Amino acid sequence: MVLFKQRFLFLLALALVLVGPVRADAADDLRAYVDQNTQRLVERLNSEKGLYESDPEAFYASMDEALSEFVDFRRIAARVMGRYARQTTPEQRDEFVAKFKRSLFDSYAQALVNADEFEIIVKEAVINPNNDGRASVDMEVISASGNRYPVIYSMYRNKEGQWLMENVIVEGVNIGLAFRDRFTQEMEENRGRVQAVIDGWGDAVESLNLDEEVDKS
Repeated sequence: MVLFKQRFLFLLALALVLVGPVRADAADDLRAYVDQNTQRLVERLNSEKGLYESDPEAFYASMDEALSEFVDFRRIAARVMGRYARQTTPEQRDEFVAKFKRSLFDSYAQALVNADEFEIIVKEAVINPNNDGRASVDMEVISASGNRYPVIYSMYRNKEGQWLMENVIVEGVNIGLAFRDRFTQEMEENRGRVQAVIDGWGDAVESLNLDEEVDKS
């Protein structure tokens, strides 16, 4: 259950943001589109459970191809780095984006291997009334034992009119902020050596206990 709550919920929510462009003023269409893609993508990702163990690089390539067009990893990574992003070179920022993605793909693979059967309900999509380029989607993940976990993810519309994910909230925990707090902690422990933090980011994500964050929320 720890793996389910720590990794599966967040990374499942991440995977389920693979939504293409839709009309910004049509929340019902957005919800229906997410629901349709949810079921299709879960089938695809579950079919690749064994690929991570047999050919990890192929798994990474598949995840990158599936997610990178729809998840703004660069935007998320920049927010995780926060004010420290100004201390990095363009090469370091590129390296962190790659490390960030790989750490998520690793966690997702491990979650898939250990996950039981589950059900996903996409409940509602809400377009921000003050900004039609922003939206949130409420979901519920139901485990095989019947436990229900609320998930909300935030989306924004880019200049091309495509919806991209920029944050996820799991059981009231802002995952983007949790990762940013972790990055800040790593910077303090490494005395401001940003390259050391980038190099060790995979281990930092592995040790991030989101269950504790959920319990505190």
